Amino acid sequence: MSERIIFHIDFDYFFAQCEEIRNQTLKTKPVCVCIFSDRGGDSGAIATANYIARKYGVKSGMPIKFAKARLGEIPDSAFLPADFPYYSDISQRAMEIMKTYADVFEYVGRDEAYLDVTKRTQGSFTNATHIAQQLKNQIRMDLKMTCTVGISNNKLVSKIASSFRKPDGLTVVEPQNVESFLDELKVGDIPGIGKVTEEKFSEMNLKTIQDLRKLDVFTLNKMFGRKISSYIYNAARGIDDDPVAERAPTIQYSRIITLKHDSKDFDFLSESIDEICADLHQTILKHKKMFRSVGIQFVQSDLSNKTKSKMLRNPTTSIDELKKTCIQLLKEALVDQTLETRRLGVKVSELSDMEGQSSITNFF
Repeated sequence: MSERIIFHIDFDYFFAQCEEIRNQTLKTKPVCVCIFSDRGGDSGAIATANYIARKYGVKSGMPIKFAKARLGEIPDSAFLPADFPYYSDISQRAMEIMKTYADVFEYVGRDEAYLDVTKRTQGSFTNATHIAQQLKNQIRMDLKMTCTVGISNNKLVSKIASSFRKPDGLTVVEPQNVESFLDELKVGDIPGIGKVTEEKFSEMNLKTIQDLRKLDVFTLNKMFGRKISSYIYNAARGIDDDPVAERAPTIQYSRIITLKHDSKDFDFLSESIDEICADLHQTILKHKKMFRSVGIQFVQSDLSNKTKSKMLRNPTTSIDELKKTCIQLLKEALVDQTLETRRLGVKVSELSDMEGQSSITNFF
């Protein structure tokens, strides 16, 4: 059996690139795509920034007013409201291009996908490099966009490789070179290892992935438990058997709102939960659906996402059950909540039909 060959494709500063397509004059200027809150003025945060803006220290999650202070002396800096329908349209066009190059295509997000190209490359990394360059050229020609591609024999190493040489990069890591490629990278370059975990390893004088390999699985088990420690142990060695798989469409109804002010106060958030549930319930009834899974979503003050969900014993249409479950999830989530919540959402999934209804419509 030939070696697997996996592409990870990641678009560079995607939202800001989309804005540069729409207005070519932005290419030479700092561009910040913003999520403005409904509080007016510069209230809100940066969703993404182009590389010119990043040189001045602007980054995702930064409050808009801080970003403006960093770019205050730069003429023609652009602070643009996020236009998600437009970005989704560009993303869909990009994904359609990528699918034509893949044996198996896995959508990850608007700006990210995995491609299994084992068959069409005949297991050759030389062929894979040529195909990746063709793909990049077509995206540049058709969409006027750049993307970065990582190539290896698994999803994990390909994802790390796609972050290695940005923007507009192409990094190939053949199986015999995996550990040497990972050696000098930081522990935090492993997907899923956040700042807190990276600092914990740093205190143990484990700063590179090569250093991390010194830890045996038993020590990791004591630190993180079996599941996480197994992932870290294998990741440090570039081991990942997860297949590229087509993702089934997400079938759910959801509502999300921007709060009047950032908060982690239970009473304030529970009032908002009531309003969201009432609105969402109307949609559930309109489409004659029952739901079995309930989830809440927080967009925190730094724009990071946090979710919590629960599977009910039986499908229901009850608004009381919906509200009660959301309040329970809210209480659980607030136990270890350190950041304030900026946006709050509720979703229902595991939908089933009530009488006379056979089709499902997606709402996002």
